[in-house]
Amino acid sequence: MENDINLSVNIAGIKLKNPVMVASGTFGYGEEYAKYIDLNKLGAIVVKGLSITSREGNPPPRIVETSAGMLNSIGLQNIGIDSFIKEKLPFLKKFNTKVIVNFFGDSIDEYCEVAKRVDSVSGIHGLEMNISCPNKKEGWLEFGTNPDLAFRVVSAVRKNTKLPLIVKLSPNVTDITVIAKAVSDAGADAVSLINTLSGMAIDIKTRRPKLANIIGGLSGPAIKPVALKMVWQAAKTVKLPIIGIGGIMTHEDAVEFMIAGASAVQVGTANFIEPTSSEKIIDGLKLYCRQNCIRNINKIVGSLNF
Repeated sequence: MENDINLSVNIAGIKLKNPVMVASGTFGYGEEYAKYIDLNKLGAIVVKGLSITSREGNPPPRIVETSAGMLNSIGLQNIGIDSFIKEKLPFLKKFNTKVIVNFFGDSIDEYCEVAKRVDSVSGIHGLEMNISCPNKKEGWLEFGTNPDLAFRVVSAVRKNTKLPLIVKLSPNVTDITVIAKAVSDAGADAVSLINTLSGMAIDIKTRRPKLANIIGGLSGPAIKPVALKMVWQAAKTVKLPIIGIGGIMTHEDAVEFMIAGASAVQVGTANFIEPTSSEKIIDGLKLYCRQNCIRNINKIVGSLNF
């Protein structure tokens, strides 16, 4: 029966061979993991977040382990969109795996400019907007925590690209459904959630923050229950494909997210612990389907029983 199992999914017109993607910021630009995992087996690679120009990121220390997770304050270090297209994309085009460009900006104009530059580039199959960024022109208020700002930036980007547009939602909000509806109304083709939760850690010997930036983003198994709840809430609110993110370490975790309403998942922190995690999760999904007589994995999406 295994050969009859259909793991393929469709996210806003992007046809994936399976629902397992690797999350932005945890897989570099793909080439870094090529010696550990067969990139052809992945559903999609979401590359490290890109901006108009390169960024050095925050000073170290930038990563701290926590109970059941990790805090990071990398500061969106990246090589810039033009360098990515010239230096990194040619390698990714060698593989039969979809490439999603995660991108961000400090203003609406910057978001739009990045979207314009990749709109007709061969080998890029979709965009993922990171709206967990502060808008310098609006008093550093995060795009992703204000529904009006979220609507404005997504609406503007929508006018500047024909590529499928996935919007990555911040969990640092009172009600995730309000933001999900705002980006849906603005023209998003799909949503991915959640981004990291805001947190910090303190060295009790020095009484100093463990991160140079003081505050960082919490990821890993610790945030999974929060992410699962928010995916379920978003799935009930918007009629868009949903990509679940947050503490996915095993195929059982992935199945939970799909039952909650996600059509696909992204594996993040697990890549740091075990570089082959994504491949193992794909194999595990096949096993789950076979053991439960499921021929098409899409059948479990949003199948939560009450």
